[in-house]
Amino acid sequence: MPVSPKKPAAPAALPASSPVTTLTPAEYLKKILTARVYDVAVESALEPAKNLGRRLHNTVLLKREDQQPVFSFKLRGAYNKMAQLTPEQLKKGVICASAGNHAQGVALGGHKLGTRAVIVMPTTTPQVKVDAVRALGGDVVLHGDSYSDAYTHAVALQKKQGLTFVHPFDDPDVIAGQGTIAMEILRQLQSLGSDHLDAVFVAIGGGGLISGVANYIKAVRPEIKVIGVQTVDSDAMMQSVQAGQRIALADVGLFADGTAVKLVGEETFRIASGLVDEFMVVDTDAVCAAIKDIFIDTRSIVEPSGAMAVAAVKQYVAKHKTKGETYAAILCGANMNFDRLRFVAERAEVGEEREALFAVTIPEERGSFKRFLETIGDLPGGPRNVTEFNYRIGNADTAHVFVGLTTQGKGESARIAANFKRQGFEALDLTHDDLAKEHIRHMVGGHSPLAQDERLLRFVFPERPGALLKFLSLMRPGWNISLFHYRNQGADYGRILVGLQVPPKDDKAFARFLDTLGYPYVEETANPVYRLFLKS
Repeated sequence: MPVSPKKPAAPAALPASSPVTTLTPAEYLKKILTARVYDVAVESALEPAKNLGRRLHNTVLLKREDQQPVFSFKLRGAYNKMAQLTPEQLKKGVICASAGNHAQGVALGGHKLGTRAVIVMPTTTPQVKVDAVRALGGDVVLHGDSYSDAYTHAVALQKKQGLTFVHPFDDPDVIAGQGTIAMEILRQLQSLGSDHLDAVFVAIGGGGLISGVANYIKAVRPEIKVIGVQTVDSDAMMQSVQAGQRIALADVGLFADGTAVKLVGEETFRIASGLVDEFMVVDTDAVCAAIKDIFIDTRSIVEPSGAMAVAAVKQYVAKHKTKGETYAAILCGANMNFDRLRFVAERAEVGEEREALFAVTIPEERGSFKRFLETIGDLPGGPRNVTEFNYRIGNADTAHVFVGLTTQGKGESARIAANFKRQGFEALDLTHDDLAKEHIRHMVGGHSPLAQDERLLRFVFPERPGALLKFLSLMRPGWNISLFHYRNQGADYGRILVGLQVPPKDDKAFARFLDTLGYPYVEETANPVYRLFLKS
């Protein structure tokens, strides 16, 4: 996505473990060709993403580094560095700082070489990565909120204990190990029936992966573009290249924690400045959508950093309107924290703009809900599935509802909002509003003095188009809806929470209505949670 240039932070002032050696492209090519990675790494597959490719009208090849023994490319560079150490260095042990994936590579390398491996990790590291490092025999030290904080602490421990520092990116041996990925890609192209490749997309954290890939690609096939990808809130490399010097970010986003680096390396900055053709940034929603795209094609779930390259491919195609080209995207890791999947699933639809969100104002009168749902059913292009519907009575004249709808393509949300307005419903398009997506959609509700004689019920009903309209059609006109919450969870059955104002004299009629409706339900009117947060 295009972004306005940010005001650069101050030049870097973080300590370096040792002066970084600068190599020529020819020297890097030799180091890549002779790198020792296959004691621990496998030659990962290069697979076409058939569904995504058809959708984009281009060939998309996925380099499956998520299938490595530690589910990330990082073991290549880590082991190549450690394999070059002397017996005396190995006897004392090694140390690294890592957001997770490099840590597992160092831990596995230490186990393979029989040396102690101390791993300093940020406290924000997903537990799945901490547990994985410990399972591989690494001594884990948790310190700081980011890689840079952990790095500073690791340098201090290195000096105190006489360990050898294994840098996650700013080391020629590490860079050469990562470069073996590009060597494999070019070799594997021929087995797929064509050696044509227009561009390779590479996620950037500190820059080790793209430095290795760029050195090999530009030495062997310089016509192939090397495109670096960062997230909008962790774009230290792009800012640095634009500024002509390394820029230290004050803060980094932690969603794509594998690339959350405040300061890129000296050598990686030098290489990227000279060899990378283009830099792109992607946002959280685009990454979530890419995780889903990868799952559809591979049935594998990659971590956010592992999906950044695919998100950039989609963005590149949309920007340049390309057809018939071939792109390789490196899936650099799959160490996903399972608890993040709920967030990813929710934001994926918005990221692909397969879901649009709206705040719609409707008259606070009987029948207006039904009329609004009928309007949804009559939208141009055919009826849309309702993905979310949140409402709480609050005003005697108008009602504000939070609505999610499936869409048929990007850019459609504005047209739907305009259609609502033509039908007499004021609508605000919230599809790109972070406050709405992250918080407001979960906060619709509260106490209301207007919700007298309210009965609260949870219903389960078959998840199909028109189910909500059927529910409202069976409603008795005299019962006002005072609360409504529905969220499509992707299952065969949907669940809704409904508040209905039913006078006590209508209790028997209401019981008959529930029987006629035929949907399983649970009454929650006596639930203490309802009484605390919703009941008037």
